[in-house]
Amino acid sequence: MKFKLIVAGASALALAACGGGETEPEAPATGEMVAIPDTLAPFGEGYPDAGDPCRNLGESAATSNYLDDSAVLVGCPDQASAEAVGGTIVDTAEGVRLVSIPMGDANAGMGENGSAQPAYGEGDAKVPGTDYNATTMLKCGFDDGPPTQTCDAGVKRNWGEDGTHLVEVTKPDGRKRAIFFNGTTPYGADSAQADGSAGWELTSTRDGDEVTVRFGPETYVVFDALITGG
Repeated sequence: MKFKLIVAGASALALAACGGGETEPEAPATGEMVAIPDTLAPFGEGYPDAGDPCRNLGESAATSNYLDDSAVLVGCPDQASAEAVGGTIVDTAEGVRLVSIPMGDANAGMGENGSAQPAYGEGDAKVPGTDYNATTMLKCGFDDGPPTQTCDAGVKRNWGEDGTHLVEVTKPDGRKRAIFFNGTTPYGADSAQADGSAGWELTSTRDGDEVTVRFGPETYVVFDALITGG
């Protein structure tokens, strides 16, 4: 769009002589990143790591068609950052690329048929650089809300002397919640006076191969495969 400044009489002639009759607005820089608006329900401090330009997206009118139990929905401010996180770019909303990333790393660190990591019950090797036997991202919710967010999680198999397992979830604020499992059945969670969870009750419901754990106002959806490696 061009903006023309009209000046009467001699002033106009002087302006034209200087070549100043028209001004061109400055174009945006190539690759300029747009902010991720609240209408896309962004959360977290960056994806996949804090400080990264992409962010996890929760449920909103603009994202609801792309939310999937088996995938993480991420918003990236430009094409380069969207391509860098992998997954599939499913749409662009308000200049933000919506990227669906399959939650296919629930078996990370678990191998079979000669791979580097043994399967469940064959040795409990660790994911490199962690104390976990496997890592994933699972659905989570807070403040009595539905589990429409995603949280990083890892499992420590046979963590207890009685063969019980520990699933540790990193919440969006960076704090962790440990959930204890007997087989694939949750039976408790860590609690503390500091975060007010000391009196919270844990309940769970099962739907096929996933269990929904409710601990006070927090909700977590855990797939059996994270624990069993299946």
